Amino acid sequence: MLELFENAPIHKAYFKLALPVVLGTVVSMIYNLTDTFFVAQTQNANLVAGITLCTPLFSMMIALGDMFGLGGSSAISRLLGQRKYDLAGRVNSFCFYGALLLSIIVTAGLFIFKKQVLGWLGVTAATYQYASIYYQIMAAAGILIIVSLVPINTLRTEGLATESMVGTATGTIFKIFLDPLFIFGFHLGAAGASLATIAGYLITDTILILYTIKRARYIHIKIHQIKIPTIEIKDVLMIGIPASVTNFMTMLGTAIMNNFLIVYGASKVAGFGIATKVETIVTMVLVGFCFGSQALIGYNYGAKNKERLKKIIQFDILVNAGFAFVIALGLIAIAPALVSLFMKDQQVVRSATYMLRWFLITTPFIGLSLVFTTMFQSVNQPLDAFVMSISRQGIIFIVVIFIMANLLGYQGVIVAQPIADVLTAAVGFWLYRRAFGPNGRAIRNW
Repeated sequence: MLELFENAPIHKAYFKLALPVVLGTVVSMIYNLTDTFFVAQTQNANLVAGITLCTPLFSMMIALGDMFGLGGSSAISRLLGQRKYDLAGRVNSFCFYGALLLSIIVTAGLFIFKKQVLGWLGVTAATYQYASIYYQIMAAAGILIIVSLVPINTLRTEGLATESMVGTATGTIFKIFLDPLFIFGFHLGAAGASLATIAGYLITDTILILYTIKRARYIHIKIHQIKIPTIEIKDVLMIGIPASVTNFMTMLGTAIMNNFLIVYGASKVAGFGIATKVETIVTMVLVGFCFGSQALIGYNYGAKNKERLKKIIQFDILVNAGFAFVIALGLIAIAPALVSLFMKDQQVVRSATYMLRWFLITTPFIGLSLVFTTMFQSVNQPLDAFVMSISRQGIIFIVVIFIMANLLGYQGVIVAQPIADVLTAAVGFWLYRRAFGPNGRAIRNW
């Protein structure tokens, strides 16, 4: 592990850690696309819209899991760089059981406040029956989803990126096969899509927990070793909460977009759901590169290797912005054909194609924003990480969509996210220069 993190050529170390994460996200991306494809084959726009309206629920669960998953991996990476191996293991146990307790509380709350949450998500009378079924089963899956985020992220701190990918990919492949079986074979519709998700996460959690027990050298999930110093709890939460906020903002942004679009009809919401899923072809790969590099960045920050750290960050920016530019151009060209694979309703196809092309234009800026966000998480800059977390699909997006919707109506709603992408990347670059430029704050803290 030390050779990989400290001495291996940067491109070699970067891709060894990042590519398994990217492959895992690609498999997840394929599931997201096939899930939307199988649901869309019902040719029921209200069913597609109902599930789309509940998409923020899944984002919320990922956000809560990231509180301990990303917060824990950031802290553990720095502790390993400082050779504090025993404490790193105890931090992992604290994060695992903390996520378990939180998931139980959240699942109970989702069932208690079901009616209120569905109303907030923008569910209408036409979409309620489909959204309600999907919501209930996804709420029950909350424990599996939230807990999975801890080993998914913390296994990479020991260089076990491939093991993390195998656990994630295996569960996702099962979901891909179970989706059509449950939706069409058992005629379960929306319930089938969510039941496939539960089965997949059950498999993923089992594999990841076994890898943590059998393969990890330093991290563990021993319940009698969950007690850690208050300063370490603060360290986990100061990074974990901004990381969690990022996904909460995704949930909020999606919900706001759905509410703005629903006034133009279910076909527009269905189109948004399809366009968003296709956009993940780019964004999930970018997330994979960024998450894969986090352990490398955090380790070298903890080891105070300033020159190597700067080169890693610069390489991360180059990879993400370059990949986003190339792949976005290709997807823009084939957008109509790609979207038409999901639904035959021409109104939905036109809406989805138009949205998708606008969303893809600014994907290089999304790549930059993701690099800055995950980098601040890794180097223990919680304030900067928090600012990035609340920007792209949070404060900046909310301000922009209200302004643009009032100025341009439907067109304003569509261009709001691309504008927010550019503004967020600009904010991230300014924060980066302030932290890592001459006499930057992050360097002075060393």
